[in-house]
Formats: sequence, structure tokens, C-alpha cells
Amino acid sequence: MEKIPTLSYIRPFVSTRNACKLCSPLGACIAIKGIEGCVPVIHGSQGCATYIRRYLISHYKEPVDIASSNFSEETTIFGGEANLKIALTNVTNQYQPKAIGVATTCLSETIGEDVASQLSHIRNDSTNSNLPSLFTVSTPSYQGTHLDGFHATVLALVKNFAKKLPSADKINFFPGFVSPSDIRHIKEIVADFDLKTTILPDYSDTLDNPVWDQYYRVPKGGTPISELEKMAEAYASIELGVFTSVKQGGQNGGKEISGASWLESEHSVKNHQCILPIGMNGNDALFDILSKVSGKDIPVKYQMQRGRLLDSYADGHKYIFGKKAVIYGEEDLVLGLCSFLDEIGVEVVLAASGANSGKLQKKIIKHCPEHGKTIQVISDSDFEQINEACNTIKPDFLIGNSKGNYIATNFNIPLIRVGFPIHDRIGGQRITLLGYQGTQKLFDKVVNAMIEYKQNNSPIGYKYM
Repeated sequence: MEKIPTLSYIRPFVSTRNACKLCSPLGACIAIKGIEGCVPVIHGSQGCATYIRRYLISHYKEPVDIASSNFSEETTIFGGEANLKIALTNVTNQYQPKAIGVATTCLSETIGEDVASQLSHIRNDSTNSNLPSLFTVSTPSYQGTHLDGFHATVLALVKNFAKKLPSADKINFFPGFVSPSDIRHIKEIVADFDLKTTILPDYSDTLDNPVWDQYYRVPKGGTPISELEKMAEAYASIELGVFTSVKQGGQNGGKEISGASWLESEHSVKNHQCILPIGMNGNDALFDILSKVSGKDIPVKYQMQRGRLLDSYADGHKYIFGKKAVIYGEEDLVLGLCSFLDEIGVEVVLAASGANSGKLQKKIIKHCPEHGKTIQVISDSDFEQINEACNTIKPDFLIGNSKGNYIATNFNIPLIRVGFPIHDRIGGQRITLLGYQGTQKLFDKVVNAMIEYKQNNSPIGYKYM
């Protein structure tokens, strides 16, 4: 058997400088916002909730309310159940939510808060009879990234709400941490296959609203709890992403499981998993799954989109072939982008993520047959490390979120903005990457960035290609 080369680099410990990741409860809040009528409560200090609100509002350009149990020095010593009870009562009275999701923080986890038990005590208190559905998820930031918090929340939602009900003529769709625009596009695709689908989570409306004629404290949209309850009786699940599992039962020897794989193991709901469908290969895999699950041929509409995408690859190939790219972000996004760039002839010289699953390099080699073995992979990375690496590898462009802008500026190269967070441009919530249609938009953006760079740096310029 051929030995896989070791290109993944683990540096000696140094202090993190501008981490290439965000906190776990932030990811939890995004997933919670994808549930109809649900309000997130951060069990910890007020500063955690303020930080998360700031990040979400800046990216999604929408009002985002996140409550807090508001730990103080006294709470930190004696426990936060009384504060949590007050927070739940206030949120219930002010918002009239259908559900409240409680995400823990480093502080509440460090002092050993048993939030599940606290919620049970609060629920059984006769003075709290009007409380909505409650659930909690453990999301200390010292234990993972914002994606760990996101996927842990999806798993917690399935475990808390999925019931054994009469068989449902539906499938479950787990899109992963993608944009509201991507979720809307997924809805369009599954509808074109005549599939009745429960999407979890669905923040396509709650984090990307139309103009309101009045203010709604809890935005409309999201996955209804009644649909969550039916997920155990779906006949199949489709899960986008291969880094969706979280550890259960402790960090040492704990079992890794996702919402979709839990439904498969506990309720025999067959899970069909693929990487984020960015690029021809990723989308071919998704559409083959959809065709198999639905029993229908791929609609002509998408066959045409695929054909146009393939034609554009031929048209734009000469402008990007051999260019060198640096990619950074969440592991599933990095893997999908690597697969896409590999098939269009771009050499990915560095793939970096703040996560540290230990699996990214092997997945890249598997899904990038052209250059996968030569891609340098850095896990548990920060942006200063990426900046230093660029001094040596001299990339032609970067792909990732806004936090890498100063690196692109330092090296005077384009930054293709995708993922989360995008703070320095408008429309981050409307970027579509998935599907042949999303890939087409990304391909055009990459090619045009290279053409524009050449134009702007040409001593004579040109107006015609």
C-alpha cells in the first residue's frame, strides 16, 4: 500500500495570534437561529453574548438578539442556576418563543454547571408553567471551534426532539454551516426532485430577512419543531460535509457522531454523506445521491447548468491554470474549495484551518486527485502563521473570510471572500457556493479576479481579451 506523504505541519507551541476559528457558542447560536421561534441564551458572562451578537450582525446585516444569564463574580462562585432561571423567565415574557436553546460558555463549563439538570429543576418549578420547549448544548470554546458548537447543537436538537412517529414520506437534509443563500438553493434543488424535505438547521430567512413593515423580535422562518419531531421517521438523510461529527462521552475515547449518523444508528434512517458540493465532482456526488433517494432522473435544468459550467471551465482555463492559491476556513469549506480548485487546474499551495480533527490531509488527498499529495495542510492555525507561510510560497490569490484581508493587502494579491465572517463587504449572507449554479459564480469570480489583477498591474493595460 502506498504510504501517504506527511505534509501536514504541526509547529512547536506558540501563543495563538488571531486564530483561524471562532468560539463554540457562536456556532451554536447560528444553529439555534435556524429553528422556528427559537431564541438562544448564552449561559455565562454578558461579554460572550455581546461578542457573538457583534459578529453575527456584522456578517448577516440583520438584528440578532442573544440573551445571557449574565454571570457575575458571585455567580461564578456559587453557580448560575438562579441567573439562568431569571434569563429564561425574561426571554419567555419578552419574546414569547416556541423554544429556547441554552449554550454553555467556558466559564459555566469550567465551574461544572449541570445545565440539563438545572433546566429540569426550572421546568418542574410550578411558577414556570408557561416556559416553552427547552434544550441545552455543551459548547466550551476551549474544546473546539464554532463548527464544533454548530454541529453539537444540530445533534442536540435531533436528540431532544426526534420522536418515533408514524412513517413520514420525507427525507432529512443537513446542509452544514453554509450561507442562507446556499440553503435557499438547496431547497430549490430538492423541490425539483419532488422530495419533501426537513432541513436542519434552516436560517435562510431568520438570518436573511426581507424588509419588514414592522419589527419582529423573533424573525419568521426556521425549521418547525413539529418537523424536528418527524426526523426519526424519515426514509433517508442527506448530510453535506465530512467533518460534522462531535465527540460524545468524553474527549478520551468518546464516540464521534453527528445528527444524521445518530438518526441512522438509533432509528435506522439511512444517511447519505458527501463533501460540500463545490465544483463538478462534489456536485456530481450530491446529484447522484438525490437521484438515488428520489428515484428520479436529474432534471434537465441541472444537466444544463452542469454543461454550462463545464463549458466555462474550458473558456476560463487559460487565465487560471497553474496559479497558486491559499485556502483557509472551516475544514469542510477548505475541503470543498480544494476539490474545486484541483479540478480547474489551480495549485493549492496551502490549506489552513483553525480546527484540528487530524483528518483534513487524508480527505484532501482523497478528493483532490491532481494535486492533493502536494498540498501543505496546517491545522489549528492562526492568521499570523498563514501570513508567514505566504512569504515563502508566494500565492497568486487567497480564498477565505474577511479576516485574511490584511494578508492579501501585504502581498498585493486578490482575496476571494467566502465563508464566515465577511465583515468588510456587503452580501456575505447571499454568497452561493453550492450546486452547479454556486460553483459557476465562484469560478467566474476567481477567473475575473486574476484578469483584473493582471489588468491593474500591467504597464500598458488592455481592454480586450
